[in-house]
Amino acid sequence: MSKTTGASAPAKRAPATKKPRTTIVAISPEPEEAAKGPLSKHWRTYFLAALAETSHVALSAERVGAPLTLVYKVRREDAKFRARWAAALNEGYEHLELEVLAYLRSPEPDSRIDVPAALRLLAAHRDTVARQRALGDDMDEAEVLDSIDSFIDEMRERSAANDKVIAETACGGEEASFEEVGDEDADR
Repeated sequence: MSKTTGASAPAKRAPATKKPRTTIVAISPEPEEAAKGPLSKHWRTYFLAALAETSHVALSAERVGAPLTLVYKVRREDAKFRARWAAALNEGYEHLELEVLAYLRSPEPDSRIDVPAALRLLAAHRDTVARQRALGDDMDEAEVLDSIDSFIDEMRERSAANDKVIAETACGGEEASFEEVGDEDADR
């Protein structure tokens, strides 16, 4: 209480504390959800995420419920979106390369991949990938092309080696028994 007025003094306010910032995580909608209702205001982000995952423009547009004509129109008119589109496709090609490589290295893969088709796709898009990687890594385009060519050659060699192992494994038991019998006959 105050001595002169008899009223209590106003309480001092505690200093204001800043609330911690929360991060917003973009969650890609399920294809069924994206097709319902109006186009999300974040459709571009969802589209680019789907494009990086699938490398398929029409499928990505369908996932977010965007008309294909709108997607291409925005790409033509928006340079930033066009650059992000190219980066998403580059990421998609990297995913494909890694999936094929993992498939070829796995002795018993969980799923089947059409390796020749994947190699044709990678070869067909190698110039685009090379340009994008050269821009991102500040590498010479020829270096990137050589790197991609050697990667594809290695994948072909691994594929041929895996086919040979599979063929030998399928006939392996019979061939071994013939060799063992042949070796025993030679010793006699």
